[in-house]
Amino acid sequence: MSRARLSLVSASLLIAACGSGGDSFTEAQSTTTTFNITSADAVVAASLSWEAAMASGDFADLGGALGLSSAMPGGFEIATVALPPTGSLINIVQQVPFGPDVYPCLSLGAVSISGDVEDPLTLTPGDTFRVVYELCDDGLGEVVNGMVDFTVRDFAGEILAGTYLLSMDAVVTDLQIQTGTDTITSNGDATVNLDTESAPAVAASVSGASMTTDRNTSSETVTNYFSSQTVDAGVVPAPYTMSAAGTLDSTQLGGIVRYSTVETFQGFDADYPDSGVLLVEGETSSARLIAVDNVNVTIELDSNGDGVTDETFSLTWVELTS
Repeated sequence: MSRARLSLVSASLLIAACGSGGDSFTEAQSTTTTFNITSADAVVAASLSWEAAMASGDFADLGGALGLSSAMPGGFEIATVALPPTGSLINIVQQVPFGPDVYPCLSLGAVSISGDVEDPLTLTPGDTFRVVYELCDDGLGEVVNGMVDFTVRDFAGEILAGTYLLSMDAVVTDLQIQTGTDTITSNGDATVNLDTESAPAVAASVSGASMTTDRNTSSETVTNYFSSQTVDAGVVPAPYTMSAAGTLDSTQLGGIVRYSTVETFQGFDADYPDSGVLLVEGETSSARLIAVDNVNVTIELDSNGDGVTDETFSLTWVELTS
């Protein structure tokens, strides 16, 4: 995974760490694990758990095609370019209901957007939107296909001014991203909370019951997941933080592990974090992924759950995420 996934410098919206996110964190802590982490797979377990934590944060960009996105770099951000430069929610909602309005992607394919809203000048709980990607190619080597449905849970503020608090549920159906080497298909749910009131100091959180991602060679399912990120884009270099929790069931592990940040990750701009700790818990074992600096990372394995480190692995962030 590219270190750019952590970059929130371009974020224009804030996703507040509120609502169901806290509950998801608590539930994740109590989920039963079924996989025992050993020295043979400690690095893999830590890497996959880090990937899961980062991927859950990427779901914040599911609203990008509506102009309601954290604009964080990640797998779903590529869909945001499908709209014209002036594209935003207030531009496309001109009738009730509206759409489907079709927008060509930069290279090939299109995105169609439809919805049913109570008031075209604002958002109201119960408003719905559907975004359908039809082999959308933005020219960056990735093609998007599939559908996302949104339902507004709560809204306060001004869309035209770009200052508001928004909570919405998203259901992802066969959302597929094709690259030159892999095909990634996601199905599941996400609750996204957006808050733009403090920009350029922004943050992001996403939670959900379940999200399954199928790749060419593996399948991963995260359940009871939660991710929260912050950034202050008004400072140079822009500092960010990241925390996450959830359970991971991966075909690469053959069982379930639980992950949570016991020390919030921190860093600057597009760099990897230079501090923070992710705890990965197995059935009778655990591994701690420790950010040494923005280049190096250490994994400490407790193979029998007695709280004592039995083995240490030192590698770079690039090696961990390759």
